[in-house]
Amino acid sequence: MVFADLEPVDRESTPGIIARRLREGIMNGTLPPGTQLGETELASRFQVSRGPLREAMQRLVSEGLLHSERHRGLFVVDLEPSDVRDIYTARTAIERAAVIEIMRGDRKQTAAALDETMWDMAQAAEKNDATALSAADLKFHEVLIAASGSKRLVRMARTLLIETRMCLSRLQSTYRRVDERVDEHNRIIRAIRQGDTDEVLALLEAHMLDAVQRLVPEPVGPEDQAAAA
Repeated sequence: MVFADLEPVDRESTPGIIARRLREGIMNGTLPPGTQLGETELASRFQVSRGPLREAMQRLVSEGLLHSERHRGLFVVDLEPSDVRDIYTARTAIERAAVIEIMRGDRKQTAAALDETMWDMAQAAEKNDATALSAADLKFHEVLIAASGSKRLVRMARTLLIETRMCLSRLQSTYRRVDERVDEHNRIIRAIRQGDTDEVLALLEAHMLDAVQRLVPEPVGPEDQAAAA
């Protein structure tokens, strides 16, 4: 074979490592929306030259996690209401496609894999730990998409899930009870196990719509304000 003598690449490149760490910082809130990323400070912190740092940051620009402002530099994106709606619209399309593939395959195996993520979610709910609950929530959807067996759906979802994590810190404060989110996800698993495709899709769409309505409430008009007075 022509490529028989080529050695596998084991080490992640320096720009790849920097990009991953910056993504993690954006995802967990260490680098909140609107944060300016200064090259000098970051190069010193990562102990690298500006070349690989710039390459890493340009990756995040292409992913939509950073944006450039002329004469000012690079900033972590601050999601507008239209961005939130767009993120969840795209997620709905991807996760619908994933569910359709899942329902054609081994539903029980998928349900079992999702059950494992629910243990972390239930533990977080029991401790009333909203941050851990958000992490477990995200893991549920990662596992759901991966269970489709589609590498492209997984790749398409990667940036969307990071952007979703940016939304979850706001979303978690809208629930009166943290176990509400546990119930929503358990209903999805139950429908998968029962083989009810229509029910899974309906629950998934309702789950996404509910998140958007919590994050971007419809504005209250003058008539509504008058009625509430």
